[in-house]
Amino acid sequence: MIASNVPVITIDGASGTGKGVVAHSLATQLGWHFLDSGVLYRVLALSAAQHGIQTDNEMALQVLAGHLDVQFIAADSEAPKILLEGQEVTETIRTEQVGGDASKIGILPAVRAALLDRQRAFREPPGLVTDGRDMGTVVFPDAILKIFLTASPEERARRRYNQLKEKGIDVNLSTLAEELSLRDKRDKERQVAPLCPAKDAICIDTDRMGIDEVVARILSEVQKVSVL
Repeated sequence: MIASNVPVITIDGASGTGKGVVAHSLATQLGWHFLDSGVLYRVLALSAAQHGIQTDNEMALQVLAGHLDVQFIAADSEAPKILLEGQEVTETIRTEQVGGDASKIGILPAVRAALLDRQRAFREPPGLVTDGRDMGTVVFPDAILKIFLTASPEERARRRYNQLKEKGIDVNLSTLAEELSLRDKRDKERQVAPLCPAKDAICIDTDRMGIDEVVARILSEVQKVSVL
């Protein structure tokens, strides 16, 4: 277990379940710190591509992860800006290519181990809300509240499709659905920290819920653990 009296709320789930915006909104409302753990894997994937390192070169990726030059610059109520080696990559790391590479890198045990301490370092007063896939099972097993968000594959693909279209990115819905399915398979079948809810997690199906509804539901659970 992790020895710390700083409370943590973990929001886990697959891509397209809304966990990122939900976790950030919750952190903002609570006045807590926010960690998007997937960002670290995406930044590492981008850095690997820039340095010519293949996604299956575990030793090289482990070394790169240990020396990753990444900064998070606070931007008021907005998600922080992300800098890699001094260059802003906030939007670049959100491409489907980088996301797919991050998923491939994420199955490598040595990479996950190298990034573990970096993720735990975000645990600072007054509290931390995390967004990820193994936050409640591996990174913060002593979190005071663990949430696992779900949504149907069709709904998740539709959400991602609309998100990319709003950014002016041309994407095919069926292709996107297939990519999400492959990513799910990798995440669920990886030997280290597979995607699954913690035994004590509260599962919330977000198919027919808006962001505000999901956040309100989680806040009601926060009240029950008496951290406010």
